[in-house]
Amino acid sequence: MYCRKSSEDEDRQVISNQSQEDALEPIAIRDRLTLRDRIREEASAKMSGTRPSFNAMVKRIKKGEANAILCWHLNRLSRNAGDAASLIELMDQGKLVEIRTPSQTFRNIPNDKFLVSLFCSQAKLENDNKSEDVKRGLEKKAKLGFYPGVAPLGYLNDKSKNRGERDLYNDPDRFELVKKMWRMLLARTHTPPQILKIANEEWGFRTRKTKKTGGKPLSISGLYHIFHNPIYYGWYEYPVGSGKWYEGKHEPMVTREEFEEVQIILGRNGNTRPSRPLVFPYTGLIQCGNCYGMITAEEKHHVRCTACRHKFACGHRSECPRCKTAISAMSAPRLRHYVYYHCARRKTECQQPSIEIRDLERQIQVELKQLHISGEFKSWAFRHVRELYEDDINTLTHASASREKALADCLNRIDKLVELKTSPGNEDGGLLSDEEYSSRRRKLLQEAAMLQSVKTERLNAERALRESEEFFELAYSAPKRFVKGDFWAKKELLAGIGSNLALRDKKLIIEANSPFAFVRQFNSDEVSENEFIEPEKSLVASGQKNLIGSENSSLLRDVNKVRTNTSKVKLLVSKVYHHFRELAARESNSNN
Repeated sequence: MYCRKSSEDEDRQVISNQSQEDALEPIAIRDRLTLRDRIREEASAKMSGTRPSFNAMVKRIKKGEANAILCWHLNRLSRNAGDAASLIELMDQGKLVEIRTPSQTFRNIPNDKFLVSLFCSQAKLENDNKSEDVKRGLEKKAKLGFYPGVAPLGYLNDKSKNRGERDLYNDPDRFELVKKMWRMLLARTHTPPQILKIANEEWGFRTRKTKKTGGKPLSISGLYHIFHNPIYYGWYEYPVGSGKWYEGKHEPMVTREEFEEVQIILGRNGNTRPSRPLVFPYTGLIQCGNCYGMITAEEKHHVRCTACRHKFACGHRSECPRCKTAISAMSAPRLRHYVYYHCARRKTECQQPSIEIRDLERQIQVELKQLHISGEFKSWAFRHVRELYEDDINTLTHASASREKALADCLNRIDKLVELKTSPGNEDGGLLSDEEYSSRRRKLLQEAAMLQSVKTERLNAERALRESEEFFELAYSAPKRFVKGDFWAKKELLAGIGSNLALRDKKLIIEANSPFAFVRQFNSDEVSENEFIEPEKSLVASGQKNLIGSENSSLLRDVNKVRTNTSKVKLLVSKVYHHFRELAARESNSNN
């Protein structure tokens, strides 16, 4: 007895394996059949050789373990030409004497074998027609703007609509979180692994639960699939690889320009996938100072010919272009590897020159020295920022008792207002009208919400303390971290210290972000004062031509300098702390 139930669309209306068995058991009893085995299988019969249980059954019949098959219908045995041919071959060999169904018996005679072939071919025809109908329906659905597939993370398929009209709608549990992932990457403040860790550990992000899979933390491959999927900017390709693109009717998470920017950040050129992916730390961060296009990078491998001393690019060459000496014939040729950054020149014929990565990184190191602080200053800043935090907490603590008393009074007034509104004497609204009640209640609720914000302010202060300490630690260690850092460390560091990065005439222009801008201004003031007090001639004579790059001119190199500039240093630390304090307050208000 062989029963098969497919999980695919064309057999969804077919009865289950248990129902098939229930229909076949009375036939076995009535005809006194000896059943060697009862085989159940859940698989599609579209393709030949893909059903393990069916293949095992055919082998057992060949060995002579059984000589007939009892099934509910012939289309349970085959929907393809290969499996149908294997059944007819068994009948030709005399090893399969009959195939019995509830309505008909097919014996090993020419007419019945022809009918077996005909019914199996008819099942294949039905299957092929349904496949074409499904493809045609999906293409029509795609043209109408309804995504013809399982919704990606952040969206859901609208099953409340008819087939062919089911579009995507925002997943209330995941849409905003996935959108936040895009924003974090576009802001260049987090790398994909960092985004993944925040999503899984801090947000508790889990994939959509289905019958067989889902409900698990997002994987790194799943995150990259999100960042490379064009459906998130509103377009999709169907069928995949066909080159046919359609605009969906769902709400996109990012614009096409933002999507392309992410591809550049991740080191991919649009939707193409290079055969050997190359990663460059500063692509996607810097704009051309002339045409405002993005700065891209390319690597070059050069060889110095040992015969004629000519240097040439060896990417697609096997010999020296000048003397025709083969590279393989050169004795110890000198190989050089270069990485050049230049304008992508996608919009205009920009003629800005390229810059070698070593020259670019030297400029970044000079910029980091201007934003650097000493170890002594870092320790002093930690103490002073802790004082600012403790002063904040002290103020909040003293205000807490007063606020709690005011909050209790406010809540009491709300209760009395409700009692007055619901009192028997106010049935006609004579004591308190609906409009007056709503107005007074709204004002009291706003007052209560303001009084309850003391906990949020404490959290904001703690966050400002933590981020200020992280900032001063970064300002102290940035030069060393840049020199020793890997790809992601350099990219994250450059994105963190500055914005509006531009490259013009081989000069990198960095507009420092607010906390670093405070340090740069402080360093500039210190250098200006030193230049005013000490003549340039004496500095040149002592070998200190570059004040900004010298060890003596960096921010507060010794403890004595900290002591002599206490008021200015306090002002700098206070500006940094209150910058993060205001930032935390703004984000708290926006979330509320």
